[in-house]
Amino acid sequence: MNMTDPIADMLTRIRNAGMARHQSVLIPASKMKENIARILKSEGYVLDYDLPQDAEQKTIRVWLKYGSDKKSVFSGLRRVSKPGLRVYTKHKDIPIVLGGLGVAILSTPQGLMTGHDAWRKHLGGEVLCYIW
Repeated sequence: MNMTDPIADMLTRIRNAGMARHQSVLIPASKMKENIARILKSEGYVLDYDLPQDAEQKTIRVWLKYGSDKKSVFSGLRRVSKPGLRVYTKHKDIPIVLGGLGVAILSTPQGLMTGHDAWRKHLGGEVLCYIW
């Protein structure tokens, strides 16, 4: 299967699993996706993630998090920079998602980080996605 945008595929799998109220979701692994999962965990949007060793293909298992009303803790995930249209930002212009309630994930020269962390370190970069 030829996948042109693996990050969009990851976000779609997480979004769909959340809407279907699955406990976890398996995603083909890469370092970029592992770093996105790390940020989602640190920001409290997922419970945890791990790399199961029993699969023949390297995968990431993301454990989803739900509130007391059985709804997913995130209400939206949106891919911003796409293979056909890359979106870059300077540190002064880093987008604020939902008035600060959401998170922008940026790919900076120092690695993947949230928009807030990039702003504090005076780094710009590629805006990968928004989560709220």
